[in-house]
Amino acid sequence: MTLDLALAPLDGMPAPEPWRDAASYWGAIDAATRDLDAPVGVLHLGALRHNAADMARRANGTPIRVASKSIRVRGVIEALLALPAYRGVLAYSLPEAIWLAGGDTGDASGIDDIVVGYPTAERGAIRRLATDAALAARITLMVDSPAQLDLIDRVLPPGRREEIRVCIELDASWKAPVLGHIGVRRSPVHAPEQAAGFAAYVAARPGFRVVGVMAYEAQIAGVGNRPPGRPVSGAVNRWMQSRSAPELSERRARAVAAIRERVDLEFVNGGGTGSLESTAADASVTEIGAGSGILAGHLFDGYAHFSPAPAAAFGLDVVRRPSGDHATVLGGGWIASGPPGADRLPAPVWPTGLEYLGREAAGEVQSPFGGPGARGLRVGDRVWFRHTKSGELAEHLDAFRVVDEGQVVDEIPTYRGEGRVFL
Repeated sequence: MTLDLALAPLDGMPAPEPWRDAASYWGAIDAATRDLDAPVGVLHLGALRHNAADMARRANGTPIRVASKSIRVRGVIEALLALPAYRGVLAYSLPEAIWLAGGDTGDASGIDDIVVGYPTAERGAIRRLATDAALAARITLMVDSPAQLDLIDRVLPPGRREEIRVCIELDASWKAPVLGHIGVRRSPVHAPEQAAGFAAYVAARPGFRVVGVMAYEAQIAGVGNRPPGRPVSGAVNRWMQSRSAPELSERRARAVAAIRERVDLEFVNGGGTGSLESTAADASVTEIGAGSGILAGHLFDGYAHFSPAPAAAFGLDVVRRPSGDHATVLGGGWIASGPPGADRLPAPVWPTGLEYLGREAAGEVQSPFGGPGARGLRVGDRVWFRHTKSGELAEHLDAFRVVDEGQVVDEIPTYRGEGRVFL
């Protein structure tokens, strides 16, 4: 079965949103997968379709480049690219991009428009890219420094390799008065004059062609502005984002205009899931890199302006009862990347009323729970979790079962299930 994420016509009726009723939603998923051994990974087809359509609505006509790190399931990526609102892939490593482009199998039908969202120093992969005309035409590398160009030339100098397509990353962080650097530490290219100068420099280097610019506004796209239980943090983040967005929009527009005076650009990329509205409103942006809102890890529950459906989850089984107030599942320590903290733990979502124990939390092999929900659990019962991030869950599973209307309708492999591990 090929995954179809297009919404069916509803003849004016509102689309069903079963996830609004937690008992029936998780109960139906549990019943559909009851006979499968844990850990069980599930994608809910209706939730996937809702999220794909809602992100397209929020992008307001600006094409979405699929951020593969937030999915890591080729079948889902290909299903998104079949939708009109989605175009191209933002990969997280060069070997991944080569695989998706068909380079490992010689598949001419591989994805033909891939931007690697981060600089690479993988010499073997660079050599593979630089000696294959088809891959070199399909894949664009990210650069922000002459050192990255030097490394590519050391692998294979111009004249002995294909021309390499490159995208210049513009630093999108906000240099706030008093507060200083707000955002992530990525590119050193911050000012429009720096960006234009670097574009001219790259254009003058033999063997490279500047085709794009990317500026990822992490402090807006990836920071929740209504985190559950933290109203003060939410207010501070909304204040920060209301000032960072216009600063970036003005600076990015000046940078893009200055670069276009020196090179022809095929695309200008901004991002991502949490900023679709503001990024789409920037006239200098031609596409948006986003993906986390598709599977919707629970980190994306903390936004004021959108509510993705919980489309991905995993189930673990209760294996012991340490006391009448506690129940323990096998597994659970699938901790998310980022600043260590409670919000990086998988969230137990069904049954309700489960609480991690402060001295153990989610363990390597077992996770004990207290709370009112633990008292009713029996050995063999299943507990359902949502991962904090969207794509990282796929690194723990060979496959996802696709559930629709209370039945398993498909099984699709993760990258891991296809024998691929990239980071």
